[in-house]
Amino acid sequence: MQISENTVFIPGSTSGIGLALALALRDRGNTVIVGGRRAELLERIAAEHPGLDTVRIDTADPASIRDAAAEVLARHPDLNVLVTMAGVMRIEDWRTPTGFLDSAEEVITTNLLGPIRLIAAFVEHLRARPSATIVTVSSGLAHVPLQVTPSYNASKAAIHMLSESLRLQLAGTGVDVVELVPPSVRTALLPGQEESEFAMPLDDFVDEVVTLLDKQPDAREILVERVGFLRFAQARGDYDDVVAALNAHDPHGR
Repeated sequence: MQISENTVFIPGSTSGIGLALALALRDRGNTVIVGGRRAELLERIAAEHPGLDTVRIDTADPASIRDAAAEVLARHPDLNVLVTMAGVMRIEDWRTPTGFLDSAEEVITTNLLGPIRLIAAFVEHLRARPSATIVTVSSGLAHVPLQVTPSYNASKAAIHMLSESLRLQLAGTGVDVVELVPPSVRTALLPGQEESEFAMPLDDFVDEVVTLLDKQPDAREILVERVGFLRFAQARGDYDDVVAALNAHDPHGR
């Protein structure tokens, strides 16, 4: 993926990693469209950050995805990058009979069905572009489990394998598939994570991501140095030790 002169749609980018990445890509000379559910928040983002376009989208709602895709493509027919950023993380206790099912279904709907539906809505258009990129967003927890977030871990493991599979299917079509693999980052994904010393500062994460995109335009995975501890645990042969260390740090694994 080239780092500039793209038209980029990032659903789920009204805060956290998504908004920070949107701003960084705008500053690199890209046209960036921010997607989110709350119209008032989108209006504020557009006012505070000139150059960003905004589109309302609820990635848990198939009809909203279809409507947003039509709106984005009508306004930006040169769109060539889709970043499936939207995601939720929930703490679950599967030892209780009814304490996890609603949460698990919400996580899978948002984190897995959402990206699948987004890609389905845009892939035909992207295949018609001279060069295009789908950026999926998994997690270091796709490779090492955090015990309190089983559905999140599973959803991100599925995104990892979906990315690997789509890359094979789309080879030769002009559409690249790039998987962004964050570690824990100081965002509001979980309560207290914004202040966690274990989590990577948001600005540091996005700066490293943009640098990697610039230096590795053909990369299949974008791996900041900090996520290697999780991503390569199995390959290094210290998987059990990494699982123990991750889950011993504090009750939320941060």
